[in-house]
Amino acid sequence: MRSLIVIVNVVAAIALTAGASWGYFVDTAYVPDIETFMQIGGNSSLQVSRDGSVRCFSSAMSGVSQAYRLDANGWPVQLTFFTDGISFYALSHDGKWAIVGAAVGGSEQTNLYLLEVATGRIEPVTDLDDVQIASVLWSHDDRRIYYRSNEVNKKDFHAYEMNLATRKARPVFVQEGYNGPSLITPDDKRLLTFRYNSNVDNEIYLVNLADGSVDPLTPHEGNQMFEPGGFSVDMNTLYIVTNANDDGIMRRATLDVGTKQITFLDAASPWEVEGLTLSDDTKTLAWTVNEKGYSRLKLWDLTADRELPLPPLDGLISGLDFAGNDAVSFTFTSAARPPDCWIWNLRTQKLQQLTQAVNAGIDASIFVEPELVSFPSFDGLEISAFLFMPPGAKKGDRVPFIVHCHGGPESQFRPTFIRNFQYFALNGFGLLAVNPRGSSGYGREFQDMDNYKDRHKSVKDYEFATRWIVEQGYAHPDKVGVSGGSYGGYMTLACLTTNPELYAAGVDLVGIANFYTFLKNTADYRRGLRESEYGPMSDSAFLMEISPVSHVDRIAAPLFIIHGENDPRVPVGEARQMAAAIAQRGGIVDTLIFPDEGHGVAKRENILVAYRRIVDFFRQHLTN
Repeated sequence: MRSLIVIVNVVAAIALTAGASWGYFVDTAYVPDIETFMQIGGNSSLQVSRDGSVRCFSSAMSGVSQAYRLDANGWPVQLTFFTDGISFYALSHDGKWAIVGAAVGGSEQTNLYLLEVATGRIEPVTDLDDVQIASVLWSHDDRRIYYRSNEVNKKDFHAYEMNLATRKARPVFVQEGYNGPSLITPDDKRLLTFRYNSNVDNEIYLVNLADGSVDPLTPHEGNQMFEPGGFSVDMNTLYIVTNANDDGIMRRATLDVGTKQITFLDAASPWEVEGLTLSDDTKTLAWTVNEKGYSRLKLWDLTADRELPLPPLDGLISGLDFAGNDAVSFTFTSAARPPDCWIWNLRTQKLQQLTQAVNAGIDASIFVEPELVSFPSFDGLEISAFLFMPPGAKKGDRVPFIVHCHGGPESQFRPTFIRNFQYFALNGFGLLAVNPRGSSGYGREFQDMDNYKDRHKSVKDYEFATRWIVEQGYAHPDKVGVSGGSYGGYMTLACLTTNPELYAAGVDLVGIANFYTFLKNTADYRRGLRESEYGPMSDSAFLMEISPVSHVDRIAAPLFIIHGENDPRVPVGEARQMAAAIAQRGGIVDTLIFPDEGHGVAKRENILVAYRRIVDFFRQHLTN
């Protein structure tokens, strides 16, 4: 078997360097199948104890996401064994314990468990039905945890405190809507909480845990975001990232707890700041800047007021945190590199990779990096996208293409490692991942451009993206498909109903087909947040007008729909009504509904089934 892998890798490398003989048509006999690609690993969510001695992470190397500990030799020790995997974990400051959140079958109805990190011994902390619990954080003395839960009415999230010795919980911040804990002050006496009014507007409050008094820190008008990063030593200053400025770009700032005055620390820049965090000794700030979808790590010595040296990495950094006061931990990935956990020592300037993702016997040197491109939309607005081409292919070669629609919509396609993207590119397909208006990462004004009655404008951005790849000679005009998940699934259906002449096939993964039934049937706690984006249920005429199911008679291309039976976000009824509507009109539609999945496909055995079917579907309709 080892010699076979070597042969595969050598031939693939020759294919990349000898484009003159193979051109852009990669010989699929020398590229591993999709099942192999989908077993490429990934490791993330690195969490380190205060003294740096305990290091944990999460990975789906077992087939579903589980928690792991690195032993003294750097070997991963599996700590959790949930059938459906874990939703999250939170390591205590001393590294002895972790709180694990786990749900069943993709339902997102999460209960908490207490895990002893050294032994793997685990016991339940909550036992609630039809409740979602998340946003767990530990007190600095590791005696209490804080979390959000909608256990009262299944709709409103409140912030709770639990004493782990007694397992008694009490609500500490109660309001209607979507609320939860964010930070605890260093003295464990006050809790910083959040309230989301919509996906683009939130508030933060400081709760006195002794008397329950609440101090609103961010009174404002209009849509503004506030993301806290840490308190100063005297706890009078809060470091935040906010777009409470004239241009609506997320920037670093300080917030005076007493006066509520916000002072910005960054000069004007078109790029948004994200992921701000402060060291325990409050001497160092770490953050990332989202530059055209890439992450740029920044480190600042607050005592010396100077920038600190950075690790030599170029890609995407997430999960940024301090591992003690002298090091930062994070997950690093790029379009051609699976995610792994890293530590950068600020004092020694030593970069250490703690985990090694499994490449499933595939030579990573064959993976494709995308090109960042841009084009004008219907109204002249510049839209950016990431263009993946098969090895050796160039403008004018006109390969079969897949237009990718990201979810959200307040999200952004970023050049992270996507297994099926690499598979398609190495098998002769091009891919265009678009960031239309409404995407995050480009400022508040850009993000608000598709709200409510402007929904059709983002659909037109995809139309112009598709026309652009054809006009530029990248794509064959009769061999363009479209695909996306969640809101991207809606956009897939919208593309097929709005511009049926442009697409030869579509794949909808857990997408919205009918905005009215989606809002009616989605989880109660999500309805208000989504209405602020898509429009209120009271405007049913508009919701039906923008719903793909209302225009199903316009779909000409074959459609493949994938969904999870237990999806609480976009209920499975969306898939069923769309499939039924197409079938009734004699259209070509196929469905794959997993009884043990939720909003997406998480289990490895299901992932392999889903992506084999997707590959076969696009091959049939885009290459024949």
